[in-house]
Amino acid sequence: MRNFTIKTLNKISKTGLEKFGNQYSIDDSAAVPDGILLRSASMHEMDFPEGLLCIARAGAGVNNIPVDKCAEQGIVVFNTPGANANAVKELAIASLLLSSRKIVDGINWAKSLTGDDVAKQVEKGKAQFVGPEVEGKVLGVLGLGAIGVMVANAAANLGMEVYGYDPYISIDAAWGLNRAVKKATDLKTVFENCDYISLHIPLTNETRGIIKEASLAQMKKGIRIINLSRGELVNDNDIKAALESGQAGCYVTDFPNEKLVTIPGLITIPHLGASTPESEDNCAAMAARQTIDFLENGNIKNSVNYPACDMGVCSAITRITVAHKNIPNMLGQISTVLADQGINIANMINKSRGEYAYTMIDVETEINNGKIDKIRAIEGVLKVRTL
Repeated sequence: MRNFTIKTLNKISKTGLEKFGNQYSIDDSAAVPDGILLRSASMHEMDFPEGLLCIARAGAGVNNIPVDKCAEQGIVVFNTPGANANAVKELAIASLLLSSRKIVDGINWAKSLTGDDVAKQVEKGKAQFVGPEVEGKVLGVLGLGAIGVMVANAAANLGMEVYGYDPYISIDAAWGLNRAVKKATDLKTVFENCDYISLHIPLTNETRGIIKEASLAQMKKGIRIINLSRGELVNDNDIKAALESGQAGCYVTDFPNEKLVTIPGLITIPHLGASTPESEDNCAAMAARQTIDFLENGNIKNSVNYPACDMGVCSAITRITVAHKNIPNMLGQISTVLADQGINIANMINKSRGEYAYTMIDVETEINNGKIDKIRAIEGVLKVRTL
């Protein structure tokens, strides 16, 4: 088995790095690594060497990675969905309570008290921090992935009425959802019926600014909104205006910025959603396992730019993997190249995702670079490997 070089762009948990065996070298300064592991480092200004095969983000969001650019160069990008789900779920439930009970304002006020009669001041002033209980109230959860399902279930167990909205919910997520969670068929249902809304959706062109003036106007007066997903899901100016007018009662965000720091009704958390040692370990270990399986066996799991594709442990004499455009007759051309060389295909799988596709082929013979170059020369082929 060949040796591989892994480059890290952030401090990666030791639990993850320990997954790599003796054939792996961890080199933070490698010019041409086989794989890159990172957390929050931005890669948008980076040039990628021809030998780079994969990038693994130890976390769910990949906004710091030029995913489309990587796909065009045949570089598979992984993330780790669900690895930090419990950490974010716990912070979401804490945020739900913080938004309701004015706990942060009360703590800050209590810290400002001086003199010999603090206890009397507390009894006299505590009424200004009265807030409702969450039991019996209505929560809307936008996005029912690993985190959203856990938040919805936890809220239902707290005695809340829960609406869940996700037009793309997976079968596995649906199976894991508490039967008490009500299905919302549209955003309007969530906006008009809920006392609290928690966001657990990715940032896309469609979801950017999903919480804005028009959507806020549909919500109950005093709506409390929790955003631990991405700051850009909420329009800063519109939520600020809603807080100032009283249309929004509280906004909890894990993404403070220069516009969102001192507004009454605003609770800013310094991006702590996945900041637990357990979450960092889980994300790093998952990223490492996916990287290892891809480099050693060619398998793809949890990629954000290429389809899931798995042929198990590579036991064939040669396994060929081809990242290519999802265009007609690609399989026919690849098969023809191999047939013309007298190479018999023992097993093959092909999967596609949008504009891109991935093909894995097992053959019972060794293949030299000249034959592989003929596959590389096919129009639409982006990267070819032999294992």
